[in-house]
Amino acid sequence: MAYLNRIGIAVPPHQVHEKFVAFAPRLLPDPRERRLFERMAERSGIERRWSFLEPSPDPERLDAAGFYRAGAFPSTAERMRFFEEHAFRLARAAAEDMGGAAGTTHLIVSCCTGFYAPGLDLELARHLRLAPGVERTLVGFMGCQAALNALKLARHIVRAERGARVLVVSLELCTLHLQETADLEQLLSFLVFADGCAACLVTEKPEGLALERFATTVVPDTADQITWRVGDRGFDMRLSGRVPASIARSLPEAMRPLLGDARPSLWAVHPGGRSILDAVEQALKLAPPALAASRAVLRQYGNMSSATILFVLRAEMESAAPGERGCALAFGPGLTAEALFFRVA
Repeated sequence: MAYLNRIGIAVPPHQVHEKFVAFAPRLLPDPRERRLFERMAERSGIERRWSFLEPSPDPERLDAAGFYRAGAFPSTAERMRFFEEHAFRLARAAAEDMGGAAGTTHLIVSCCTGFYAPGLDLELARHLRLAPGVERTLVGFMGCQAALNALKLARHIVRAERGARVLVVSLELCTLHLQETADLEQLLSFLVFADGCAACLVTEKPEGLALERFATTVVPDTADQITWRVGDRGFDMRLSGRVPASIARSLPEAMRPLLGDARPSLWAVHPGGRSILDAVEQALKLAPPALAASRAVLRQYGNMSSATILFVLRAEMESAAPGERGCALAFGPGLTAEALFFRVA
């Protein structure tokens, strides 16, 4: 059996949610759409989101450094340079919060918001003084579900290699990919995204969460509802407003064979947004307290793409009783649903 022993988390220093809510309506020429954006912001269930970009006190500017300037939003190359300058120290903070990574034999990094080489994996390996032969893997561009794919790979490694100690790092700087757009749906997508990192250790030591099994399913005819493409001015994220309805419609049937006889008492659902959590709650007929950890993470951190589900799992680990069983769910491009079934050790 493979166990997720512990999880460390970290976020950048600047709280940006209120600033974005005040600034974004300026991008919408239609007064009705501005009012709709403001109503949706009030209902988002988010109080804080974090970024390396410091908010500007000037109401006409988004960030203090002028990274986003009207009519001159940064190129993809500029955004990747910013990612390279800042990503490592966030990953280092999450690893330190986890309690160190002595004896790591394998390193897995999941990320879909920034890439460079030599990359984050090598910087972490050097800083943590891992052996030159440490095995490194990148899980890239899989979106919000990627941390579960990384944990799945870590489980395979631990089950295959006696004594394996797998460090999994999920890091995303989503706020680097704001687009200068008057598209209301796209601005509502940016309303939820934030920066964050989680690091966790997976070993055969029976502590934390036993990773019992994983399952995946792809919802038919939904491939256009979550897309993530590299553009000239950053990565162009599209999160359709149809996603919650697709989840609500498809999840009961999809989860039936995945759950089998399992009756989880714990639910760790990726908080892609308030409406997605509402859809899961309704589709699976969960009592409101079931998603309390997911809603708390959404409220305090927003949607940090792949890192977010590990924030939720950490919250569950801190309060769950030994022997309790749980299900973690995350959604990504496809429309794909990834599930992890776990037991508290």
